[in-house]
Amino acid sequence: MDGAGTLFLVATPIGNLGDLTERAVETLRSCDRVLAEDTRRTRRLLTHLAITGKRIERLDAHAGPRELARVLDALAAGERVAMVSDAGTPVVSDPGEALVEAAIRAGAHVVPIPGPSAVLAALVASGLAGGGARFRFLGFLPRDGAARRRAVSLACDTPESVVFFEAPSRVQSTLRDLADATPERRACVARELTKVHEEFVRGTLRELAGDARSWVGEIAIVLAPHDPEQRGVDVDDAAIDARIDEALASGEHLRTLAERLAAWTGRSRRELYGRILGRKK
Repeated sequence: MDGAGTLFLVATPIGNLGDLTERAVETLRSCDRVLAEDTRRTRRLLTHLAITGKRIERLDAHAGPRELARVLDALAAGERVAMVSDAGTPVVSDPGEALVEAAIRAGAHVVPIPGPSAVLAALVASGLAGGGARFRFLGFLPRDGAARRRAVSLACDTPESVVFFEAPSRVQSTLRDLADATPERRACVARELTKVHEEFVRGTLRELAGDARSWVGEIAIVLAPHDPEQRGVDVDDAAIDARIDEALASGEHLRTLAERLAAWTGRSRRELYGRILGRKK
C-alpha cells in the first residue's frame, strides 16, 4: 500500500469516562479521521475530551464494500484512522472485523490501543475465572432458533469459564435454559459495569433462573468452570423418558427437544432423538 497509513483500534469507556487511557486520548486527538459505530455518541465523547473539528464517519455493522473502500483509500494516502465502537474494544462483538482484515491485506499498519473491556471486567470480578484463567467468550448469543440452542449447548459443553453478553429482555430465558442443563453450575450476572448502578448477582444457575427481577442495563453473564461429564451422572433413563413424555405432551419440536436433552445429559443428540421417536410411537 502506497503511503502505508495506520488503522488504530481504540478502546473507549464501557461506562466510566475515567477509564479512557491517555494513549487513547492522544490517538483520537492526532488522527486524521474517526470511524464510529454511532457518530452522535462518539461526537459527545470527543466533545468531553475537548477535541473539536474532527472528521467523524459512520462505520457500523451494515458497512459495505463502498464504505470499506473509502477507508482503504484514506489509508493508502497515508492517513491515521482511528476506529471506535460505542463502548469497549472495537471488533469484539462490534463492527470492524471486515475493515481490519481488508486493511491488513492492503498492507496498512493496524495498531491496537488497549483499554476497557466488559469481557475481562465481568470475568475478573465474578469470582469465577478459574485457577488457569482460561475462558471462552461467546459474544452475544443468537436471538432464537437452532443457532441459539446450539450456543446454549456449547456453553454447557465448555469446561472452562464462559463469558457472553445478553440483552436484558432475554436474560431470564437464557438463565432458565442454562439451569435446565446445569442447575448447580455457579454463575454471575454482571450488570452496568463501571457505571453508577454496577451490580454483580451471583449464585447457581438454578438460583439465578428463579430470580423474578426485571433485568435492565447492559449485561454480561459469567459461568464457572465445570465438568461436562458430570451432567448426566444422576440422570437415568427413567428421568429422561419422563422429561420426553412431558415435552411431547406440550408439543415441543422433536429436534429442539433432542438438543435440550443433550445439553442436560451430555448424551449425543442422535441417541436422544432416537429415544424421543421411540417414546412418541
